[in-house]
Amino acid sequence: MLPVIALVGRPNVGKSTLFNALTGTRDAIVSDVPGVTRDRQYGFGRAGARSFVVIDTGGLVENPTGLEAEMRAQTERAVSEADRIILITDARTGLTPHDELIARELRRSGKPITLAVNKAEGLDEASAAAEFHALGAGKPHAISASHGQGCRELIESALAGFDADAADEDAGHEGRAVKACGEAAAHAIRIAIVGRPNVGKSTLVNRLLGEERVIASEQPGTTRDSIFVPFRRGERDFLLIDTAGVRRRARIEDPIERVSVAKTLQAIDEAHVVVLVLDAHDSVTEQDASVLGIALDRGRALLVAVNKWDGIPSEQRDTIRRQLALRLDFAPFVPLNFISARHGTGVGELMEAAARAYDGSMREMPTPALTRTLEQATAAQPPPIVRGRRIRLKLAHQGGRNPPRIVIHGNQTEAVPDAYRRYLSNVFRRTFDLYASPVVMEFRTDANPYAGRGPVKARGTARDRRRSR
Repeated sequence: MLPVIALVGRPNVGKSTLFNALTGTRDAIVSDVPGVTRDRQYGFGRAGARSFVVIDTGGLVENPTGLEAEMRAQTERAVSEADRIILITDARTGLTPHDELIARELRRSGKPITLAVNKAEGLDEASAAAEFHALGAGKPHAISASHGQGCRELIESALAGFDADAADEDAGHEGRAVKACGEAAAHAIRIAIVGRPNVGKSTLVNRLLGEERVIASEQPGTTRDSIFVPFRRGERDFLLIDTAGVRRRARIEDPIERVSVAKTLQAIDEAHVVVLVLDAHDSVTEQDASVLGIALDRGRALLVAVNKWDGIPSEQRDTIRRQLALRLDFAPFVPLNFISARHGTGVGELMEAAARAYDGSMREMPTPALTRTLEQATAAQPPPIVRGRRIRLKLAHQGGRNPPRIVIHGNQTEAVPDAYRRYLSNVFRRTFDLYASPVVMEFRTDANPYAGRGPVKARGTARDRRRSR
C-alpha cells in the first residue's frame, strides 16, 4: 500500500508549492495570497523507486471562525488519514508562535513528523534551520520548494522506516481507502462537476461520498482548486472532480479566480463525463450555455443536474422543464436530471446516468454493424440530390471514442447538409445507445481512380479497327 503524507503548516509557507514539486504537477493553485488552498487536495508522487500519496491542506489558524473553521476541519481530516506528516515553516519569516502552536497540535496526533524549512534558497542551510530545532520535531530540513532544492532528501527522511502493513492497520478503513485510490483512479470514470458559483456542486460531491469531503458554503467562490476525489459505487470506480464556479469573464477581476476557471476548463478536458449543475430557482444563463458549449466542443458526454428541485412547487415544474428545453435546444441529446443534492433526491439516478454515459462514449462499434445501420438509415431517408446527382454513402467505420467518432465514406460527402448529418448522428446514437454523447461525424469522399489521367479515348469494336486498316 502507498504511504500517505500530509503537508501541514500555517498559511503562505509554501505547502501548495511543495505539493506541486512532489507530484510533478500544477494541480494546486500557488499564490502569495494566504488561504488560497481550502479543501484537501490529493496527488501521487515518486521518490526513486518509492511511490506515495501526498495531501495538500489549507493553513491552520488559531481560533478559526466561519470558512477558516471548515479549512481547519479539512486539515485535521488529512492528518488523521496520513501515515507521515511534513510540517512546513518559512525560513524567511523565521520561527513564529503560530509554528509552535501547530507543532504542539501535530505531536498530539502521534504521527511521525518531518520538519521542512522552506524558502531557504540563497541562505546558509545550517543558519536557516537553526532556530527551528526548538519545535521538537526532529532535524529541520532546509528546502526550496519553488526550486526543488532538498525535496528528494525531505521525502526520503519522511518515509524512512515506513512499514506499509503496520501503517495500514493504524490508518483504519478511511486511510486504506486513501492509499488504494491510486490504482482505482487510473481506471476510474472521471466525472467533472461544473457550473456557476453557489449552485450546489460541492454539496453534490459530499452527498455522493456520504461525508463532508469538500467545503460546501453559502459563500460563492468557496472552491478554488479542482478537487479530485476517487470513490467506489457498486462495482465501479469513479473520480469526481469538484471545480470552481465559472462566471462571465468580464466579471472576473481576482487573478486567483482566473486560475480557478482555467483549472475548471482543464477538468472538462480531462473528464469522461461532464455534469453541469443548475439551480432550479434560477433561469438558465448565457454562462450556463457557454459552459455546456465548451464541454460539447471537447466532445464530452454531458448530463445536466437541475439542483434544489425539491424546493420547487409542483405547479411550476412543467414551466421550468419547458424553459430548460428551450434554452438548451442546441444540445437536445443531453439528459436532464432533477435532483436535491442536500437531501439526496435523484442523486443515485444521476450516477447511474453518468455510468451509462461513460459506457456509451467508450463503446466499440463493429464496422459491419455501422455500415448496416448506415444502409438502413439511407434507405429510410435517402440523402438529398446535389447538382442532379444523389449523394451516395457506402461505408461507415469507427474513428475514435470519447467522443464516439464515425467515419463515413461515399461520393459528394462534402455536400451532405447539416440536417442530414444530425439525422444520421441521431440514428447511430439510438442504435448503439450512445447515451448523452455528442456523435462526431466525419465524411470522406472516395477518390476517383481515373482522376488526373485525362480523357479516355474509346477503342471501338474489332470491325471498326479492321475497316480503319
